[in-house]
Amino acid sequence: MDTSATFNFDPAFRVFRVPRWRAYCYRFLSVRVWGNIPSPWQKRISAWYSSFYNTRFSKHLIKPYLFLNYSDRYYLTKFNPPAGKYGFESFQDFFIREFKERPENSSPWVWPCEGLLCEEGKISELVAARIKSDRRSIHTVFGLEEDEIPSDYSFTNVFLHNKNYHRIHAPIDGTITRIQHIPGDLVVLRPWIYKQNPSLPAFRNERYNIDITDKQGKTWYLSIVGGPAVGTIELHPKVRVGSKIEKLHQLGLFYLGSTCCMAAPIPPRFHIKNTFVEVGMSY
Repeated sequence: MDTSATFNFDPAFRVFRVPRWRAYCYRFLSVRVWGNIPSPWQKRISAWYSSFYNTRFSKHLIKPYLFLNYSDRYYLTKFNPPAGKYGFESFQDFFIREFKERPENSSPWVWPCEGLLCEEGKISELVAARIKSDRRSIHTVFGLEEDEIPSDYSFTNVFLHNKNYHRIHAPIDGTITRIQHIPGDLVVLRPWIYKQNPSLPAFRNERYNIDITDKQGKTWYLSIVGGPAVGTIELHPKVRVGSKIEKLHQLGLFYLGSTCCMAAPIPPRFHIKNTFVEVGMSY
């Protein structure tokens, strides 16, 4: 893969043109209504809702979904059904599709996922979120205290739309030095309804945090965040503390709905906020 960036960019990215009153309504419903339902109930409702996508009937959604969302008629030929299946038996199978061939890139740093880069900046410069009466810094996303991630690290948040590839891969070669599961809510992830704080759901939603230390001793912090209708976030069986991981090896997958945050010792070199990134693109 060429290390230069090839990305789609719209300076006035159309989804952010949602009227302020509508964004406020969506946020109220997500945070004040749905967000005040106890987390175990949210998970039960989400599991019930997402169970439809595991039915054989749901596989009939795949063709019209491809027609509506992809201009490439041969898009699906790049992927295999999951778990060694011979065909896509449900919509969920399509959702957790696997690459036939893993992307290749000579760059030492790559993007771990596919989606919209909805927030980017130095950790020291990003606005903290207020959750109820509690002020939370970016470090909260990763389950750490404010002095545990260097202030000059760069924070990125990639929103994975339903149509995006929903597996997360390692951005570097390194060693897994921490895995943390944080139970939480499953509020709506779509960043354009939160306007000035698109990463708000990452502060409060259920997530897995994975730290990878590279060969230079620098730690890359990843947070795999779930959203409504997420049945589960599933880590790869080989993802364990102390395990060596190669760049672009799979870390985990989502069963519907997700976002991926990362704190890295270097900023993105080719992408800026509101651009699209893909797995394996040069970071």
